[in-house]
Order: sequence, then C-alpha cells, then structure tokens
Amino acid sequence: MEKPYILHMLTTEKNLSPFDVNMAQDAGWQVTMPYLQVEEGEVQGLIQDAIFSRGPKGVKRTAAFIGGRDPEAAMKMLETARTSMVPPFEISVLADPSGAFTTAAAMVAAAERELADKFDTTLSGCKVLILAGTGPVGQIAAVLCAKAGCDVSILGRQQEKSERIAKLCNEFFGQGQTRIKGLGNDKLPELLPEAEVIFATGAAGIQLLTAEQVTAATKLMVAADVNAVPPPGIAGIDPQADGAPIEDSPSGAVGIGALAIGNIKYQTHARLLRQMRETEKPVYLAFDEAFATAREIVQAKRG
Repeated sequence: MEKPYILHMLTTEKNLSPFDVNMAQDAGWQVTMPYLQVEEGEVQGLIQDAIFSRGPKGVKRTAAFIGGRDPEAAMKMLETARTSMVPPFEISVLADPSGAFTTAAAMVAAAERELADKFDTTLSGCKVLILAGTGPVGQIAAVLCAKAGCDVSILGRQQEKSERIAKLCNEFFGQGQTRIKGLGNDKLPELLPEAEVIFATGAAGIQLLTAEQVTAATKLMVAADVNAVPPPGIAGIDPQADGAPIEDSPSGAVGIGALAIGNIKYQTHARLLRQMRETEKPVYLAFDEAFATAREIVQAKRG
C-alpha cells in the first residue's frame, strides 16, 4: 500500500486558512495537517519530526506549507525549515502567507503582459506606485517590481510606516539589491504625473485612486487593483477587467481587476502545490518562484 501524500501546514495564526486547505486538497495532498500559532523556534522540531518518521521513500510524499499573515515571519520560517533538513530526509516547502506571494506574483505578471502587448515595453525602468503598499501583497509586489528594474514607491497613510516597510523590503526581501522608497499619501499628487504603473493593494471596499486622480496620471500605462468589493480600489477598473481600457485615462491606460488577478493567482498557487507533490528533488518555494510560475502561466495564455 502506497503511503498517503501528507502536507504539514504551519501558521502563526490561531486558524489555518480554509482557502489554503482547499487548494492543497485539490492539488492532490490527501492529508492536510494543521499546526496553529507556530513560532519560529518550533519549526525545526516540527520539520524533523515530519522527515524522520517516513523513511527516504516516504519523504517524497511529504511536504510543508507555511502560511500566516506576516511575509517576514514566513520567509524566516522557510529558511529555518530548509536548514532543518538532513538529506536524504528532506521535504519540499512552500511559503505563501495570506496568499500574498502568489497574489503579488500574479498581479505583476499580468501588468508585465499588458506592458508588452499594449505598449511594447517592459517593466524595466517603469515608475511604479503601490497604493496602500505597506501590507503583505504591496510589500512583495514592490520587491518583484524592483528586482525587475522598476523605480518603485510604496505609499501609505503614515510616512514613517511606509519608510519602515520600504527598508524591510530593501534589506530583507531584496537582500540589499533594491531601492524601494517609502512615502506618505500626501506625495501622491506630485507622483501621479510621472507614474507609469499603479497597483492598488489596500483593504476591500476602499477606493485609493479616484477618477479625477486617474486623469492626472498622464503617463499611466497599466493599473491593477486587488480589491473585488465595491467601490473599486482604482476608479474605472471592473473586478473582471483583464487589460480593458480605463475610462477617461488621458494616456490610454488599461486596467486589471481583482478577479483577473485572482485567476492567475489560483493557477500559480495550484501549480506550486502540485510541484511539491510531483518533484523528485525537494524544492523551496516563495515569491520569486511564484513570480516565475505566474509568468509561465501568463505566457502560455498569450501563446
């Protein structure tokens, strides 16, 4: 009898995300075992309990998922998990806190597609504004854009917090290779005329960019909004928009809505979960791998 596929699902929160459980089951993981309110110092023990109990063949049917809500904590736990392996007792691990890694990857990959298809250009060199960018999705979108060569500014209600998050992105996620700026929302009027890509990554039901502000973005090419609850985070972008023109945009900008982003996010998440189940060699997956996968999905659709 073959051993079942077991996914050990760790979260720093008091509840595991039902979304993540559904995704894992649909990707073929037969047992999805939750570990709640996990602290970083507990990760090594949990991982080593998982790897030593199944033997070299059984570990190929074992993996770990790291959720929660904090991208920094998730990445630290992923690294702890990786260094806890004792080959040949080694399993794959995927980190995706609050779905932030796969959502950000999907949004940036979709924007990259629209830049190429509609404006014959790339992310490199683009001026990118990330509205409400201090949250998990905004942080990772900022890092992905900066690593792709963009000039990135994170905006938030509190400049001090934006600066702190930008520093975290540059020093921790970007490993000193990025130059993301953190600014207060009061800087938005002076930034809009030069913005070429805008991402809205705020809470549901809050409009971050009005129709009047859209008209001020005279160089805007692509805008994307992760909010599916009315009103839209960016005026003129329907949740189902997938490269549709934004009404009243003076530059002919196109919009990408939450449902279009969500479709790519779903496929990306599912593919990463299947990759862990199907791989012969252990893999460690986070936002860079999610972005590479989202790009593949977007490219396949274009082809």
